[in-house]
Amino acid sequence: MKINIVLVEPEIPQNTGNIARTCAAIGAKLHLVHPLGFDISDKQVKRAGLDYWDKLEIEEHTSFDSFLEKYKPEQNNMFFLTTKGKKCYSDVDYSKMDEVFLLFGKETKGLPENILLKYFNNAVRIPMRETLRSLNLSNSVAIVVYEVLRQHDFEGLEEISKYF
Repeated sequence: MKINIVLVEPEIPQNTGNIARTCAAIGAKLHLVHPLGFDISDKQVKRAGLDYWDKLEIEEHTSFDSFLEKYKPEQNNMFFLTTKGKKCYSDVDYSKMDEVFLLFGKETKGLPENILLKYFNNAVRIPMRETLRSLNLSNSVAIVVYEVLRQHDFEGLEEISKYF
């Protein structure tokens, strides 16, 4: 199972660093779609990712259009995370997919509305209280990616602690 976490125009370096650490820990590829709200060598990004940067597969894209040209959403393995989605992330059957792409928008605006409208059938959401705007980006990534992993029986990950 190949997991791709796609951050479209992320703005907060600490979130990206935390997500990079999650990607390294589970073997997921991190895609960063420009423009970024920070420099990738920014101290906060590096600090949040700790010493995991050398264990991370990362690909940068000059724009969202260039990402979509290279990786085709029509394959039905690409999911657009949004508070506007009708389908819950845990209702998707990821278990038969060899590769999955989870796309997350920028912290202040989410994914572009024209993209959500075009791929609305693959727009998914994380349930939360109606009166709140959204969850933290790095928390949202962790919630969804671990559901994908759960459906694949945590393949390739250590399930038993080696410490006790």
